[in-house]
Amino acid sequence: MVPVSAHTAGSLSEVPTAPGAFIQDRLAGWVSDLTTLHELTERLARTSTLDDALHELLDAGAALVGARRGLVVFEPSDHRGPVSTIGLGLAHAELGHIETVPRSATSYGRILEGLPDAEGAQTTPDLLGDTSLDPRRREVAARLGYAASYALPLTAEATGRLGAAVWLYDEPAEPLERQRHLIGLYAGYAGEHLARLLELERARADVATVTEELLPSRLPRVTGVQLAARHRTAPQGGGDWYDALALPEGALGLAVGSVNGSGPSALAAMGRLRAGLRAYAVMEGEDPVAVLSDLELLLRLTEPARSATALFAYCEPVRRKILLAGAGHAPPLVIGHRRTEFIETSVSAPLGMLACWEAPSVEITPTPGETVLLYTDGLLRRTGDSMDRAFARLHTAAACVPKALRDDAGSVADHVLRTVLPNGLDQANSTEDVVILAARFD
Repeated sequence: MVPVSAHTAGSLSEVPTAPGAFIQDRLAGWVSDLTTLHELTERLARTSTLDDALHELLDAGAALVGARRGLVVFEPSDHRGPVSTIGLGLAHAELGHIETVPRSATSYGRILEGLPDAEGAQTTPDLLGDTSLDPRRREVAARLGYAASYALPLTAEATGRLGAAVWLYDEPAEPLERQRHLIGLYAGYAGEHLARLLELERARADVATVTEELLPSRLPRVTGVQLAARHRTAPQGGGDWYDALALPEGALGLAVGSVNGSGPSALAAMGRLRAGLRAYAVMEGEDPVAVLSDLELLLRLTEPARSATALFAYCEPVRRKILLAGAGHAPPLVIGHRRTEFIETSVSAPLGMLACWEAPSVEITPTPGETVLLYTDGLLRRTGDSMDRAFARLHTAAACVPKALRDDAGSVADHVLRTVLPNGLDQANSTEDVVILAARFD
């Protein structure tokens, strides 16, 4: 039950003639408090990132304890990050002033340091009048115009201490008993929710790290061509990949692909396919169809329940000649001063869909200054449009690359990305990877 402060209700002796009314009032108060708590926890549960959850925690806590300003320091005790400080009603410079106070002299700092006397709520009802407090703490409080604070630890059963939140009052004050009870319940729920989001964020960071390790650390330098790549992995971890490798006699192999599914298994499959394609490209790269046929066999042997799309291009930059083949993959796009057009590969099934994959190759000859753009379907799907409209958007973005940017492959790729995805690549709710590999021919 939620206790009611003496400020909000009298004792039974004050209402001897109406005990039923008194009980009804108390029940109504409890129901109201629990309804408010439910609404606040529901709002918190809808947050999907640590940053959003911490902001929601500060707002809800301020409403529950009757404060106007506050801050939360998220600092897991296992030191595995991320670490952040977020303020409510405090500018960045004001947060900086607060952080100049020795940590052990602040209530939230003592919580973060795990001091025995700071395991629960920390109430400082009169910061300016309490001469036992650190002088720097009182000085900063006077400068920023707050006179009292109430701090709570943020903990979770599985992870231990996650951080601390503190709310600041403009005048000497402290929360009522009822308010303390409510914020305590809310903080308990918030700690568990933050712990879940922390594990998700750590998992996403691990996935991103593994993905980056599976992709090229740098692109090769080959005479006659300039390369640039842009890649973003979805939070769940997808199977989109790209590759560029120097081949004998000044040739260059370019590849993009996408393994169906997401998560660690898709990443593992992606790594195996990319490694396999590199080997096949070295052995028979001048025949892209043979490369993809071998890759299809590898997929059926190692991932019998999985399919993938892929595109491999064998380039001779000095001759500006490209021989390519695709397996269910989106067509490359040639971007130049005189043309912007898709290079239609033959209709073919994704790898792993047929008992024996085969499709003819296509030869193209880019003119000097043209850029060939390889990409994965994730770029199109992230637009939220139908595939026809997404292709049209991509074509328009490529055709509108400013003349001043066309001499640099990276600038072309960046312009296309900004135009096709104006909201940016970093979308927490997206399930699609994005890969762009641009090759500009001299």
